[in-house]
Amino acid sequence: MLRAVLLILLLLTSPALAQRGSGRGAGLALGEPGEALFPSLDEALRRGEAAGWLLHGQATFVEQGHPAFASPYRGESSLQPKAMQRNTFSADLILGRRLWQGAEVIVNPEVIRGFGLSGTRGVAAFPNGEAFRIGSETPAGFVPRAFVRQTIGLSVDTVAQESDPLRFAGPIARERLTITLGKFSIFDIFDDNRYAHDPRSQFLNWAFVSAGAFDWANDAKGFTNGLALEWEDGRWGLRAGGFQVARRLNSLALDPQPMQGHQGVLQLDRFWHIGDRDGAVRLVGGLSRTRSSTWNDLVGGDIGATLVQPQGRYAEKRMAALNAEQELAPGIGGFVRLSWNDGRSQNWMYTEMDRAASAGLAFDGSLWGRGAEALHSGDTAGIAANIGTLSAPHRRFLAAGGFGFITGDGQLRYRPELVMEAYYDRHISYGLHAALDAQIIANPAYNADRGPVAVLGLRLRSAF
Repeated sequence: MLRAVLLILLLLTSPALAQRGSGRGAGLALGEPGEALFPSLDEALRRGEAAGWLLHGQATFVEQGHPAFASPYRGESSLQPKAMQRNTFSADLILGRRLWQGAEVIVNPEVIRGFGLSGTRGVAAFPNGEAFRIGSETPAGFVPRAFVRQTIGLSVDTVAQESDPLRFAGPIARERLTITLGKFSIFDIFDDNRYAHDPRSQFLNWAFVSAGAFDWANDAKGFTNGLALEWEDGRWGLRAGGFQVARRLNSLALDPQPMQGHQGVLQLDRFWHIGDRDGAVRLVGGLSRTRSSTWNDLVGGDIGATLVQPQGRYAEKRMAALNAEQELAPGIGGFVRLSWNDGRSQNWMYTEMDRAASAGLAFDGSLWGRGAEALHSGDTAGIAANIGTLSAPHRRFLAAGGFGFITGDGQLRYRPELVMEAYYDRHISYGLHAALDAQIIANPAYNADRGPVAVLGLRLRSAF
């Protein structure tokens, strides 16, 4: 299996991979002329983009496993205590076409295969950001993104944009308005972070991909339909969006009544430079309306059921997050995320945290002679920690034997869930990277009676 995956990755390899992209998708870049593994393909891609056609692709394989750990009991949504290994694989193409000045359509077909550990259950800060809660033994195709985007320049001066596989390369107006409509990941636009946002090239854990206590709108594979508006001028940014929510608890189907069930998100960005060191802070607020039940109603009713409101009745959830990044020294960056939700009703779509705080450091390979200047696409490394907690009603629900879509051991001796992760991502060849990843999870699913759990991982990735 691993040999076949390596072959696929090598076949997909073409130009160099820029390891520190925007976090939106894969962080891809074409290599300089003569650098590509297949120069003729590289040149064809360049000519195509100049003519208004965009083509990028990637393949990512993640293998993870953990040894047996202490577990006096377990429930329907527990991490299984026996030694286990699971893997995931994804391969996708990003196809784009310029329509008119500033307008483009993007379509992203993808093939996935595999499962997360224990069916992607048992840890709120789940260790594999490539794992869906709907896995498959055989390759399954779908279209996670299909959207139209209009960018309107509001200034004459332009700036170079960071590498983003979902955009045509080239300069972009410093002040601009961007309108995106269609199907995409909410993370393509919101809660970006230079050092912790892309599980295909940075930290793998969900808690470092995004704000863990923010119940982001998505289906069971991580995508939604919506409209997003963005304004930015290089110092400030304002982003707003409205999105469909899951029809049922963590379902693949989206709510067919978007005027009733929906999520609104508003984000304010501030960017700065301290000397030549970049920094940013993002404040995010959100309001969801879903057919969820309150924790108190569930405890007072059928504790074993994941109930939803009767047709036409919706519950609201308020959410907030703070996300900051700062280059601390040449080759060293730090990030912090804080997030919160009101904790009154079910966590419906992303994961099961009501309060979360994460922080970490990222290191560029230039510090030890393996930076982009020497290798065209350098090594990176990172270390981070997250603490997740639950609201009092949520704790009572789990302690009474309830279970959610990702947590629930049948009973609970509550403690905050703690996760630490460290990774090293090594440039192998043009467009090919391999990473080793290690995570320690204490009190998985907030239960002091279980664990700790050590999760070791290998990630292989190729992109063009």
